Amino acid sequence: MLGAVRAADAGLSVLVVEKATLLGGTSAISGGGIWIPCNHDQASAGIQDSVDDAFRYVKHCAAGLSSDDRVLAYVETAHRMARYLSEVGVPYRCMPRYADYYPTLPGARPGGRTMDPLAFNAAQLGHEVLEQLRPTNPGQLILGRMNINAFDARTLLAKERGGHWVLARLMLRYALDYPWRRKTRRDRHLTGGQALIGGLFHALRQRQVPLWLGSPLRELVRDGTRVTGVVVERDGQAVSVTARKGVLLAAGGFERNPALRAEHLPQPTDAAWTATPPGCNTGDAIQAGAAVGAALHLMAHTWGAPTIDVPREEKFRALFVERSMPGCMVVNALGQRFLNESGPYPEFQQAMLANHALTGGAVPAWIVFDAGFRAKYPMGPLMPASAVPDHKVRKSWWNQLVWKGSTLAELAQAIQVDAQGLQASAARMTAFASSGKDLDFDRGGNVFDRYYGDVNVKPNPNLGPISKGPFYAMKLWPGDIGTKGGLLTDRDARVLDREGRVIEGLYCVGNSSASVMGPAYPGAGSTLGPAMTFAFRAVAHLTGQPLALERTDLLVPSA
Repeated sequence: MLGAVRAADAGLSVLVVEKATLLGGTSAISGGGIWIPCNHDQASAGIQDSVDDAFRYVKHCAAGLSSDDRVLAYVETAHRMARYLSEVGVPYRCMPRYADYYPTLPGARPGGRTMDPLAFNAAQLGHEVLEQLRPTNPGQLILGRMNINAFDARTLLAKERGGHWVLARLMLRYALDYPWRRKTRRDRHLTGGQALIGGLFHALRQRQVPLWLGSPLRELVRDGTRVTGVVVERDGQAVSVTARKGVLLAAGGFERNPALRAEHLPQPTDAAWTATPPGCNTGDAIQAGAAVGAALHLMAHTWGAPTIDVPREEKFRALFVERSMPGCMVVNALGQRFLNESGPYPEFQQAMLANHALTGGAVPAWIVFDAGFRAKYPMGPLMPASAVPDHKVRKSWWNQLVWKGSTLAELAQAIQVDAQGLQASAARMTAFASSGKDLDFDRGGNVFDRYYGDVNVKPNPNLGPISKGPFYAMKLWPGDIGTKGGLLTDRDARVLDREGRVIEGLYCVGNSSASVMGPAYPGAGSTLGPAMTFAFRAVAHLTGQPLALERTDLLVPSA
């Protein structure tokens, strides 16, 4: 969508083709964050950043699996793309306290590179057009109805001062918007990925860019070695579309394709574990690119995240922040902790797979918490007991979503985990909570961990005792929010063939392309930020005005 808006502004004739019948894909159900070094809003928060540090940080994260010139192209261009987003009506602001995911690496920042979209007023689209947008995840709504931005969500989850006022303001705003609520149940105040997709859709409509929904890609069309168009299925018929300038693929990864998962991803793997929309992200664009000779890269990697199976929801739900709250722990079938529960979600998933390879008992793993945690904090769809006590929890959730035992031994029996191991892990975690130091995995030992801790818990906002019955557990799977392998591209998003040559007329961005971040996840927004930045660069190239690299001195190996 960003590429289409940019191309329309450059005077090109543009068509957007979407496989699904709803617009927005995974982006629409995401937090909508973008990771933008040196962004325009950092100065307002007193944050200093540099291309040198951003390049050094991402290069370290990429671990040699992304070319240095692609890394440089990203860190140089991302801030220009973010400014352009504001110009077309999708403004973002930086999050000063949201740290990079690996805060101890060279060039990292303790905050300011992740940006959150400002709210978008859906009335600009109208309630009927809004229905074409994919709705957000249930977990991103307050009371199942109200959208919330990342700043307010952090205030509520971290128990910061003013949280009650935040909740009251949200509820009052929604309640007073009665004329809109008569037309649709969906909140007019779009935030996160809804704001991003809503804003871009509005920009497309302003430019009268045609959009074909429910029109899956069937193949790419070539004239010699150049890609000259596509064949899509529209209303049950094959339709050929000619592209004079180029074709930009941006169709997500392959996490919903069981055959591709079995072929490329580490085992065990299951398409059911993903948190992305069913029926989407089946690797169509990746397979179409491979059919015309494109090279594939990073196909064994995902944007990993632990997920839970919530009864009656259409897809598994990712656990991003609740596991950072004090008073919970994650164990394998031996009842043993094996990771930092508050760490970045990709590392969480990788730790599950690694421990399962060693013990055979980490898929599934279990997140365990006590009555103290249950009273104060949410866990997935399970609201705090202070709001929804056990007797009001849906009966269908017991022993399917959440398990309960009056003692740790009773819980261990219910979830078939070693009781002695579970009791020992809980006692050790309780001791860590008292001292403030996790001697096993250093949970809460860096600024990233602490962002979603409870600010009122001392000495470590991520550590709490697990000692007060009854005790609870939920089953965790090594899920994902997308795959990160795909077509290999250059710094202008041009697709490369297996000999490293450019396939003329073919561009690729997002999870259809191999990530510029290599195997890592440098910060929140490391999917959407590069997706739109390389779309921005792709349009510059196909209009004959490619964006030159400025800091080429950084590409010279140091002596």
